[in-house]
This record gives sequence, C-alpha cells and structure tokens, in this order.
Amino acid sequence: MLTFEFQHEKMIYVVGISIAFFLSLLLLSKKGKTQADKILTVWLLVMGIHLLLYYLFFSRIAYQHTFLLGLNMPLPLVHGPFLLLYTASLTNQLPARKRLWLLHFIPAVVCWLYLIRFYILPSDQKIFIFQHQGIGFESFQMTNLVAIVISGITYVCWSLFLLRRHRKTILEQFSYTEKINLRWLQFLIYGIAFIWILVLATDEILFAGVVLFVVLIGYFGLKQPGIFLNQQVNVQPGTVSIDHSKENSSFWQQGDTDSADTVSMQQPQTPVNQDDQSGKRKYLKSGLSAEMAEALHERLTELMKSEKLYTESELSLSELANRLNTLSNYLSQVINDKEGKNFYDYINTLRIEEFKTLVSRPENRKYTLLSLSYDCGFNSKSSFNKNFKKVTGLSPSEYLNHLNMEVAA
Repeated sequence: MLTFEFQHEKMIYVVGISIAFFLSLLLLSKKGKTQADKILTVWLLVMGIHLLLYYLFFSRIAYQHTFLLGLNMPLPLVHGPFLLLYTASLTNQLPARKRLWLLHFIPAVVCWLYLIRFYILPSDQKIFIFQHQGIGFESFQMTNLVAIVISGITYVCWSLFLLRRHRKTILEQFSYTEKINLRWLQFLIYGIAFIWILVLATDEILFAGVVLFVVLIGYFGLKQPGIFLNQQVNVQPGTVSIDHSKENSSFWQQGDTDSADTVSMQQPQTPVNQDDQSGKRKYLKSGLSAEMAEALHERLTELMKSEKLYTESELSLSELANRLNTLSNYLSQVINDKEGKNFYDYINTLRIEEFKTLVSRPENRKYTLLSLSYDCGFNSKSSFNKNFKKVTGLSPSEYLNHLNMEVAA
C-alpha cells in the first residue's frame, strides 16, 4: 500500500516537472514572443525547478546530494511576484524600468541569504535537521510560512486589481472584449489563491494542484494573443506628431500619466476666450479646445454614418482615431463627453441601432437574428445579447415579438 502511494505521488511530481519544462520549451520556440510570453517562460522554468527540488527531497535523492537541501524553501515567495508581473504584462501595466521588477524578489533573496548558515553546514547536520522537522530553525520556518501566506494574499489581490483595471481600460479602447478580457486569468488567479491555501494541506494535494495550475496557465498562456500590440496611431504627416510610448500609462507609473497627452501641433491652437474659459477647462487640460472637440465629434458622426465602421467586429479606438487623423486620447475624450459613453458602449450602441434597422426590413426575415448581429459587427451571441439587453431593455427575441406585433397591428 505504501509503495503504491509513493509511486502515485512520484508520478504527480514527474508529470508536473515534465509539463513545466515542456511548456517552457514551447514558449521559447514561439515566434513573435511578447513580454508576457517571456515572463511566463521564466515562471514555468522556476515552477519546474521548484517541483524538481521538492521531488528530489521527497524521494530522498537530495540526502545523497545535500547541497540541494533547503534550496526550494524560498521559492514559494517568487510565485506571487511572477503572477503579478505576468498579469501586469498581459494588461500593459508593467513598470517601464525593469529594475523595479526585481524589488518584488527581495523577500526570496533575503530568505536565501539567511539560509546560508544552513547551506554551509556539514552534510550529516543538514540531514539531521531535515529529519527532525527543522530543529534549530523553528523561528525561521514560522517566519517563512507567515511570509508565504502574506505574499500569497498580497499578490493575488494586487493581480486581481490590475485585472479589474484592465477590463475598464479595454472598454475605452476596444469595441469587443472576447479574447482580451482575460477571464481565464481571473480563474487562474483564484486557482493560485487556492494553492496557497493548500500550503497547510498534505503535500500530495498541494502539488497536484500545482501541476494542474502549470497545465492551465501554460495552455492559456500559449493561446493568449497580445492585446495592446497594435495600438499605435499613424496620423497623416503635417498634422499631428505624438509620442505613444506612454499612451497606456501604467499603474506602476501614476506620476507620469499626464505625459500621455504630450503633443506637438504644426497648426496654431484655437484661442480660448476668457469669458468661457471655465467651461472649457477640461479641454485645456488635455490640449483639446471645445471648438476642436465639436469639430471632431461632427467628423466622427459623419464617418460612422457614411462608412459604418462599427460593423468591423474588432474595431479599436486607435484604428478609428487613425481614420479620423487624430489622437486616441482626444477621440476618447470626445466620445465620453459628447456621447456620454465609453468607446465600447458607443460602438455597440451603433451596432444595436444597425441591427434594429436590418431586422425591420422584410427582406431580412429569412436570416437568423444571430447572422444579422454578425453583419452589424458583433462576434459572439453572448456579446450581442448582453449589449442588446443593455441598450433596449429587451432580449432580441422579445424585441422581434414586439416588432411583429406592431407590423401586424
């Protein structure tokens, strides 16, 4: 019975180690790797090493190579920082200075430095300490456990905060949320939170959870496309010059957010009258006058009527700004102020109005509601239903029933 249990646990470790290293190799060979891919590659390598070190201890191989004993103890303190960096990278909220990344790994480094006094002990003393529940290092073990729990709570909450902020951001920049809302990452963050809770459980359950986490984050990480890779605005020469390096300001760089609006206009700005200066103060702050905002809104409305760009299922704020030959932050401000909506709601409201027009035409009755919604720019049934209910207060089928009743009357 004991032999079976040992083989069972051994299999868990071997599978986890193999998968972690295999997924790392897949990511290394991936073309066009994003910053998030690179972080995930290193993280998977660290998880593989962590599992390997624990397996060597579990199988008592480490007792034959005592320099391995204790090397894995600080590793739980690095997974929280990796989770945060990976989340921040996927959501475009990494600090510009990479040196700031290293600050998150200080607790683990301190832990390794403290353990030097253990690492330099003779082999027989190391084995004795491990065989007697860390005798002589009881205070360290308790402190390390508390640090692991605090690290887990802190980085899980921090990552969830960044993810929540990301979801607000994409509503300002994209007309769709499928594939970019990172819902899978939310569930994995909950998963790693559960793993931290399992620190107090048996090793078999804990590392089975780790193996499952490795599989899921590797799978979804490989599938996840870059989100903010193509958000540059290419305006026509002679009108506006802008540095977009800080357009998506980071949560880590709150002090630099105003620099996103730095522009160089080759045409004089519209003068502002003193009499209505207070009414235009919010435009002055961003460099966009009330007259410029009004003109941009008229151009936006005309473009939407003439070209129906909202029917493009993956239309983004930067693409629309490019068509209007303006800046993304100017266009976002105009949509917010003039339409009273964010970019996502603005575009999807236009799609709903287009759908209502299409479904009212007798020649379109032969098509399904879903096919008509695709023609309007929606790329999923759930997105269509959610937005239709939000705009009209009715489901699409309820609206169609009301429409049929009006026609019959």
